[in-house]
Amino acid sequence: MITRDDVQSFLDRMEAAGGTVEELGDGLWKVQTSEESEVVVSFSPPVLILRVRVMEVPAEPARRAELYHQLLKYNAAELVHGSYGVEGDHVVLTDTLELENLDFSEFEASFDSLTLALATHLGALAPYRER
Repeated sequence: MITRDDVQSFLDRMEAAGGTVEELGDGLWKVQTSEESEVVVSFSPPVLILRVRVMEVPAEPARRAELYHQLLKYNAAELVHGSYGVEGDHVVLTDTLELENLDFSEFEASFDSLTLALATHLGALAPYRER
């Protein structure tokens, strides 16, 4: 099984490739990509969680419903890794990886998929932003 130190070595490799890694706590890191995306990585055995806070949910019910519809379409058709969800008043993009057989290639593919989805979808999601 992958350990906390293994995850740290994955993050060190990401940092060497141009990201900035900040340890927020034991088993919790924030990775800032060169594209300014912030991905939080949480070591929570038996899984590793990657999470990006995307935006606040619109207050107006009709706009919120339109946003949820768009996010469900993305989940069904465009995301290879992870999914959009709602946490409190925020839209988040999350992926969960099993630590049992995780390797760097799988971690990197998940990380890249989340940041690519965010970059690709932000333009379409921008009209739903209130601030």
